[in-house]
Amino acid sequence: MPIVPLAQELDPLVLSQWQFGLTTVYHFLFVPITLGMVWLTAGFQTAWVRTGNVEHLRLTHFFGKLFLINFAIGVATGIVQEFQFGMNWSDYSRFIGDVFGAPLAFEGLIAFFFEATFIGLWIFGWNRLSPKVHLLTIYMTALGTMASAYFILAANAFMQNPVGFVINEDRQRAELTDIGAVLTNPVALASFPHTMFASVMVAGAVMVGVSAWHLKRGQHTGMMHRSLRVGLWSVVGGGMLTFITGDMVSLAMVAAQPMKMAAAEALYDTASGYDASFSLFSLGTPDGEHEIFSVRVPYLLALLSTHDPLGTVEGINDLQAEYTALWGEADYTPIIWVTYWSFRWMMGLGFLSFGIALVGLWLTRKGRVDLPRWVWTVAIWSLPLPLLGMTVGWIFTEMGRQPWLVFSQMRTEDGVSPGVTGGEVLTSLIAFTLIYGILGVIEFRLMQRAAQRGPADAPELDETGRPAQPVTVY
Repeated sequence: MPIVPLAQELDPLVLSQWQFGLTTVYHFLFVPITLGMVWLTAGFQTAWVRTGNVEHLRLTHFFGKLFLINFAIGVATGIVQEFQFGMNWSDYSRFIGDVFGAPLAFEGLIAFFFEATFIGLWIFGWNRLSPKVHLLTIYMTALGTMASAYFILAANAFMQNPVGFVINEDRQRAELTDIGAVLTNPVALASFPHTMFASVMVAGAVMVGVSAWHLKRGQHTGMMHRSLRVGLWSVVGGGMLTFITGDMVSLAMVAAQPMKMAAAEALYDTASGYDASFSLFSLGTPDGEHEIFSVRVPYLLALLSTHDPLGTVEGINDLQAEYTALWGEADYTPIIWVTYWSFRWMMGLGFLSFGIALVGLWLTRKGRVDLPRWVWTVAIWSLPLPLLGMTVGWIFTEMGRQPWLVFSQMRTEDGVSPGVTGGEVLTSLIAFTLIYGILGVIEFRLMQRAAQRGPADAPELDETGRPAQPVTVY
């Protein structure tokens, strides 16, 4: 048997999927911290401007530094993300770039420059702008990050639920006809508040973990108790709103991609009412077709999918037959075990974080900090829970769409660059992994060092209430 070079045996499609998935997940680790932490930082600065309490100013600088470190690394990883559309997915870019590129252009040319301008004013304007004007810059930065998030979610929503376009048969590509429809895509309108409130949970958990680390050691007790409570309330409040908006996402998902909901439950046969149950836990074959044991809540899947406990939820087999009739012979089912378990891990991690925060609020009421060390240990280790929940939620969103790159319009296998070899993709995959590994270590060490150093000493203020010297927050 002749020996075939490894590069010729590698599948560019599979490697491109792995590279895009790893890059996306890695970049996404920074996004929710940025989206949530900027608002919590703005909250502390608002408290300082309103009360004049210098402890609030110190907490603004402290958590503002964590926000800036995370923002900088997030920008670096996000740039690579967009290059992949041209490198590994050129057929996708050619087919859909006219539509998909519009919200991404808005994000880069409008939202990013907006937030970059005001974040610069916030960093360097402490002793140049009045306290109220300077406070406005952090809120404008927060609005800029929200705008960036929305435009990116609108671009992704087009992949989930394509609207506002026509197919040019001569050029074999999608062409934009209604930018309003793209920007008001029902999937984007549902995903945006869900993402924002979940990001508040993530930022709150970071604040809880950092504060608990100092309280465990008896450092900065007064300030850290204050930031701990803010973080706990952020997790609880953000969690409640995340659960509510998650229901909106479920309804939009069922309307746009019923196969994704069926795959999330491994529901092969259409069911309604009592039979449309939701399994909290299940044992069986990886594809979910043969169940051995499960713990189920009757009516819940119907309620989540239709807001009617007696509603009907389409099953995988019926949807497969329907899609085959529409688009030809192919397997239109995503990887069931990935969608099934990522959906449950997403919810489970969110509820666990929410429950820990509720207990934390009770234990630390009325200024209590004299607690067993294990309480602080639990608080510290709860830090990554909402972030992990959001990450697996993103995996569910993208994997549940398969085998479509753009639902009903382009399959994933048709979007990969035709001229790219497996060896080339493998080389870039290894390079990206090494670079991102280095950036990850740098990010962790910078965040860890800044967090463990604690709040800086209170700066001197001039007669107008501004810091007499520039405040270092970077």
